[in-house]
Amino acid sequence: MSPILDSIGSVKAYGWGSFVAVAPPAFESIATVSVGSGGQAYAEFTVIPSTYKHLQIRAIAKVVNNNAIAVNGLMQFNSDTGSNYARHLLDGNGSSASASGSSNQTSIVVCPFPDNNLSTLMFGSFVLDIPDYANTSKYKTIRSLSAYEMNNATYGAIRLYSGLWKNTNAITSIKIYGDGKNLDQYSSFALYGIKGVE
Repeated sequence: MSPILDSIGSVKAYGWGSFVAVAPPAFESIATVSVGSGGQAYAEFTVIPSTYKHLQIRAIAKVVNNNAIAVNGLMQFNSDTGSNYARHLLDGNGSSASASGSSNQTSIVVCPFPDNNLSTLMFGSFVLDIPDYANTSKYKTIRSLSAYEMNNATYGAIRLYSGLWKNTNAITSIKIYGDGKNLDQYSSFALYGIKGVE
């Protein structure tokens, strides 16, 4: 019996001859939020089952009429608006790099959200992981790889964010919003559950 491997060498299935037992997908779609005409204040996932090992969010977003390059895209858990979050950032713009961090914040930063006045086609994008979101014995952390780019030397950045929510409760809801600005039309957020090892 020979294993069938995926692109990173993990075993996906075993089989003899023409019979193949295929492992189920590791990712399952939970919910999607798409912003319609006129924009909206935030995107929120309110029904998150506790049956997965980890969560992942994949998104593109921009904000309405900010008259600046970009604002912070922010995240809160379980409607917690208190100073119970910490933020960390590694930033690169093609010519320099920087790092920063802060504690006792009211949200986590996940991505720069560009202004729709800058370009109707310019969105910020991110892929964000929330490990052990349902574990009630530990604080919750996130890591987000994000970027925005306008194909020129003026506007663009790639950033790695991490964050901490100082709470041991299982995450049951997630709110994502622009810092002081509404999300613009066509912003889209998709939540996935990641299965653990069986």
